[in-house]
Amino acid sequence: MLNPSLTILYQIDPLDISIGGIQTTILNFIKYAPQDFDIRLVGISSRKECEIGRWQSVLVFDRQIQYLPLLYVKDDNVRGLIPTTLKFLLALFGKELDSDFLHFHRIEPSLVSMNWHGEKTLFIHADIKKQVNGQGDNKAFLWRYFPSAYFFFENFLIKQFSYVLSCNSESLQYFRETYCSTEDRYQLIRNTVDDEIFFPLSTPLKDQKRLQLIAEMGLSLGTRFMAYVGRLHPQKDPLLLVRSIAELDDANIHLLMIGEGELKEDIESEIKYLGLDSQITLLGAMNSREIADILRVSELLALTSIYEGLPMVVLEALSCGIPVVSTDSGETSKLLTENTGVVIPTRTPESTADSLRTVLRNSQSFPSKACAQSSSPYWARWVVSEVYNEMRERWKNKQQLLEKTFSTV
Repeated sequence: MLNPSLTILYQIDPLDISIGGIQTTILNFIKYAPQDFDIRLVGISSRKECEIGRWQSVLVFDRQIQYLPLLYVKDDNVRGLIPTTLKFLLALFGKELDSDFLHFHRIEPSLVSMNWHGEKTLFIHADIKKQVNGQGDNKAFLWRYFPSAYFFFENFLIKQFSYVLSCNSESLQYFRETYCSTEDRYQLIRNTVDDEIFFPLSTPLKDQKRLQLIAEMGLSLGTRFMAYVGRLHPQKDPLLLVRSIAELDDANIHLLMIGEGELKEDIESEIKYLGLDSQITLLGAMNSREIADILRVSELLALTSIYEGLPMVVLEALSCGIPVVSTDSGETSKLLTENTGVVIPTRTPESTADSLRTVLRNSQSFPSKACAQSSSPYWARWVVSEVYNEMRERWKNKQQLLEKTFSTV
């Protein structure tokens, strides 16, 4: 009996530094895939030396997978005139990617998969209805310009999926209510954190690492770090966080911002305008281990997103033993407790600064142990294994049914 095959489709380069919840989900599904599954990834390449349009064997987390890059994208964090999602969809036309299991992380590419064979699963990473109908910067989600078109498109494509897995309860409720004839397909899935990478340090070691970073950056000994991790993108609203640092007005606080994106120049200009050059450092893109090192020496993680699912970085910060200060977006407010973080009541620099101040002045109320323990139900090894186990059982049942059918012919 052959191994079951899983094909993952998303605009990701598995060999490049990539920040984002969807990317992390995919990489965790590769890292913790059972050995009896054959894993394939259809994605993009950010490396010019990579041969486009050809299947190739690559090593990801010591796991051999088959990788098909469909197009070259220098930096998917910065959007061009044509969205990468559309380019990826167009590159998929004419492909036949039959597989025992097909995992989609956006619905648009599934337009070309209507006749592909295999069990199809759609992963939902945010509150779709809020994304499409939400207020604010329309650039955050381009379907906001054409909401009716999106929902027509969704209604047409959703029928092909055997399962729709969402980490956001509001999105899950929306799908169950909108497509009630197939509501059994829609299931909640926990987002994941890799505890092999994200874990807390003892207090003495944290202080030692913090002092090392202070020395490297040439900062004063009283410096306390805060972290931001995410794309520099309107959805994440990093400019709100920058303005809140000015409102916080604490010379000992230094914000470390990890990520790349289209708002980088705007952020640099705002930092200069507010006179925060000595209090905010843009670190650019980092890999997971580098991010974990920054989180472990920080006092807190700050998140100012307009909308989210359940942000991976929230789980990563908690797993590193630090509290989270976040806007009320996605599942974050349901996850945080009185000793693991604070939800910002209103989206203003003043309110954000007040919430940051609450944690900074009362660090003993947010113990490292409580933060780390709150993330344990989301450990990738357990969540991912559960999904694969269910997939394996369905595959075995299908194989047995096929064998039984052929034996009676």
